[in-house]
Amino acid sequence: MDTNRRDFLGTMAMNAAMLGAMPLSFDLASVAAVAAPAQGEKWDLTWVNKVTGKHKAVFDVPEVDSGYGVWRATIWGKQYQDVMGVAPKDLSAVLVLRHNGITLAMQQAFWDKYGIGKAKNALDPVTQKPTDKNPALLSSSRGEVPEMFDPMALDKFIARGGIALGCNLAFGDCVELVKSKENLDDAAARKQALSFLVPGVILQPSGVFAAIRAQEAGATYLRAS
Repeated sequence: MDTNRRDFLGTMAMNAAMLGAMPLSFDLASVAAVAAPAQGEKWDLTWVNKVTGKHKAVFDVPEVDSGYGVWRATIWGKQYQDVMGVAPKDLSAVLVLRHNGITLAMQQAFWDKYGIGKAKNALDPVTQKPTDKNPALLSSSRGEVPEMFDPMALDKFIARGGIALGCNLAFGDCVELVKSKENLDDAAARKQALSFLVPGVILQPSGVFAAIRAQEAGATYLRAS
């Protein structure tokens, strides 16, 4: 294990212990059909009203990167609480899952069904060995990580009030994968892909849209993966 990663994992473990797809296609026209919301579907922008903390940050996660981009949002909040005495209510964290990072927004069933771990060369965040698990959804209850890392998971982040946004353009690649594997039409493939989305993840027109909108709401930008 290299020194930088050892230091990174050590820092995360210390802070956590104190806590109670497919690449985006550059041919936008080719993904327009599968990425388009169903007729009458509207974008949910109400999350902007929740970016109210005195301290606001948006974590841009375009790569799988062992799920570290998701973990960093939790670490930031805990460090602000410990070092600066900031109350949780005064913190607003926004995750933007885009490009390859959109696969982190998909449930384990999607990873299992379509072989995402192998396709994305995913690595376990602790061991750095190849894994077929979504590294942003690991849990000690399943023996996947030590208990100290449980708070880092995407579902736990959302449960604490964190805002998780998904890039709809990148999600179009997930829809296309379902379409090709299941021989479905665009609408049916999108519906099935949506059923695999981690509950609480809010799709936005694009990851760029989401990141910029969060910054307009006062969040400081960080490239997190």
